[in-house]
Amino acid sequence: MRDYCIRTAIPGDLDDARAVMLDTVYRDFGTGYVPRWHGDIIDLQGAYVAPARHTLLVAVDQRDGAVVATAALDARGPAHPPNPRWLVERYPSGETAQLRRVYVRPGHRRRGLARRLVGELLGFAARDGGYRAVYLHTDPSVPGAEQFWRSLGKVVCDEREQPGGQSVLHVEVPA
Repeated sequence: MRDYCIRTAIPGDLDDARAVMLDTVYRDFGTGYVPRWHGDIIDLQGAYVAPARHTLLVAVDQRDGAVVATAALDARGPAHPPNPRWLVERYPSGETAQLRRVYVRPGHRRRGLARRLVGELLGFAARDGGYRAVYLHTDPSVPGAEQFWRSLGKVVCDEREQPGGQSVLHVEVPA
């Protein structure tokens, strides 16, 4: 079993964290980089590092110092469109901790890294004290995503069940 260090990203981690994220959107999502969806990946400093109520975590393989996983949290609730209006009202910006970019490189999966990262993000949200909900959305077609998030939270909207809905699960995670 490898040893991993979970930490808040430092400036020297940002390029490697960005590489993990971009590899994921190309390989696992099959969409590639789409600016309106993934703009935060390009500006990790502005999206997660600089704002006081946001954070970016990395998991570093202690053996070689490589960043092998990421997880972020911000105070922006979901947007309408593309999300249902009622969901945006339920999870308003400023009061909602949104989990984002929980990605693990394939060779490091199934070792508890995502669960550890999410646990750290939940601790960050609790210490902030201003969040009343923790929310995320995920693509259930990504292998393991639906099972993982259902094990941690409650699905509040499965868009696959709606006429014309997309393949998106909206999940609330207990803080």
